[in-house]
Amino acid sequence: MRLLYNLAMYLFTPLVMLRLMARGMRYGDYHVRWRERFGSFPTPRLSGCLWVHAVSVGEVNAAEPLVKALMEAYPHAPLLVTTVTPTGSERVRQLFGDRVHNLYLPYDLPFAVRRFLRNTRPRLAVIVETEIWPNLYFACRRHGIPLLIANARLSERSLRGYARMSSLVRRALRCVSHIAAQSRTDAARYRLLGAEPSQLTVCGNLKFDMPVPQAALEGGRTMREAWGDGRPVWIAASTHEGEEMCVLEAHLDVMRRLPDALLLIAPRHPERFRAVETSVRSLGFTVATRSAHGAPGHTTQCFVIDSMGELLRFYAAADVAFVGGSLIPIGGHNVLEPAALYKPVLVGPHTFNFEEITEALLGAEGGERVADGDGLGTAVLSILRDEPRRLAMGRAARQVFESERGSVGKVMTLVDDLLQE
Repeated sequence: MRLLYNLAMYLFTPLVMLRLMARGMRYGDYHVRWRERFGSFPTPRLSGCLWVHAVSVGEVNAAEPLVKALMEAYPHAPLLVTTVTPTGSERVRQLFGDRVHNLYLPYDLPFAVRRFLRNTRPRLAVIVETEIWPNLYFACRRHGIPLLIANARLSERSLRGYARMSSLVRRALRCVSHIAAQSRTDAARYRLLGAEPSQLTVCGNLKFDMPVPQAALEGGRTMREAWGDGRPVWIAASTHEGEEMCVLEAHLDVMRRLPDALLLIAPRHPERFRAVETSVRSLGFTVATRSAHGAPGHTTQCFVIDSMGELLRFYAAADVAFVGGSLIPIGGHNVLEPAALYKPVLVGPHTFNFEEITEALLGAEGGERVADGDGLGTAVLSILRDEPRRLAMGRAARQVFESERGSVGKVMTLVDDLLQE
């Protein structure tokens, strides 16, 4: 199975490179730092580093409180944060600047992984959320590097995917020192993949421990003052192709009853910024964008957030938040950020990536699920027009967020134990 896996990786790598080239046509950062994807880079002083891997923006945001805890607990250890996407790399720079080293994780090719570990020589590897890369895991074991999967989640869909190569995944998981699962359901799914009970601890979700920057709150208040405090405002965050038109049609429904309503729309991927702006204009909305106008004006009907790393500020400025990736079978995105800011949360039917958190939010009446795009406008309008309900939902959402905090401390206990061993 491992031989077949390696053969597939070698065969598919050229196709992945072509895909990166194509994406680079719309987002130029995909064209740079390609050598890092094969484990080759100018060797900084990384020997003995603490290494955290976070695939993209969502995982980097989840890892933020853990990375800061590592900085505080081990101030003299170099800290390396790897990502897969340019947007993830950009988010690392925004959050941590030059306090951490940032590289792309190499492809899971034996020679690339060996080169990467030879150049970095980490004391500890922390993989955030769902990444299982067999060659990387085997290499960490050979080099004696403790490996921790933190904030570990495993959706039903991922479980089915990994089950197709169960023997290889089982061997890879035996190389893991410990798995800090987000929930009992995630822990059970890792058991089905072959993890031993002694490897598993349910630690909760790191995202519950994320800080809410005062600057984001103040920025939200300032924007509300600029475009009119009394305007009803909703945000559609982390949207995907196939969802944006549903969101825009929902906003048309909202504006029929609330003509001064404002929609903030934040596409998930930068390469979609221009396409979403074009769609908005084609429907006749008065449009402004983050890059061209900075903030919405009094007459703006739809504001396209064509920037990265600013969602908290715009969540703070909105009355209601719809979290994307849930009207289509992507599996949903982070509902905790709006919950932390006392915002009622709307999601679609597909939330398997954040199953237990979403159910907790819905159960506490801090959020609401819509069956499809046709029901989105009605749900938004209902909440915008009922202030007591809106405020009650926001308080309930925040209570769910507060009740689940403490994951970072549990994960840091595991980190300390592994480093002492």
